[in-house]
Amino acid sequence: MKQLIFLYILLGLFSCQEDEKNDNTFLNEQQVKEVLINANKAAAEEESLQIDAYVKRRNLDVIVTGTGLRYQIYKKGHGEKATIGKRAVVSYEVSLIDGTVCYSTKEFGPEEFKIGSDRVESGLHEAICYMSVGDKAKIIIPSHLAHGLMGDSKKIPIRSTIIYDIELIKLK
Repeated sequence: MKQLIFLYILLGLFSCQEDEKNDNTFLNEQQVKEVLINANKAAAEEESLQIDAYVKRRNLDVIVTGTGLRYQIYKKGHGEKATIGKRAVVSYEVSLIDGTVCYSTKEFGPEEFKIGSDRVESGLHEAICYMSVGDKAKIIIPSHLAHGLMGDSKKIPIRSTIIYDIELIKLK
């Protein structure tokens, strides 16, 4: 929310400045793009710092991927490795970075999804491919790999980092 307020203030300041070439008081398309890109970079950097602080507080030994996903397999299974196209059956608890539990399969039983194509967070598709059947992992998914600017309109707010405590039960 702070980032959005900052963005509006920034847009307001830039749009009120006089352009030396003409009297147009609005930002041109390139200026708007630059402001939005910079605002998104700042928000992503702030979120990354919050995730790093979470990892440090909990003394987690995570692996960080190129997308910003963090995961730790804390119980190693001995089954088949997950791959795109397989159907994964998982049990999990999803929480926000502040510890608020949003969803849990304890309520409705294991969930199944097709890796790489079903409608789950892109970060979950990525993370599950690092797991084998029987693995239990902590997966920290930044907002851009989770529900992004919109949240899920139920329990996950906008721009929220989500944390899965997940077990890969089986592959089909």
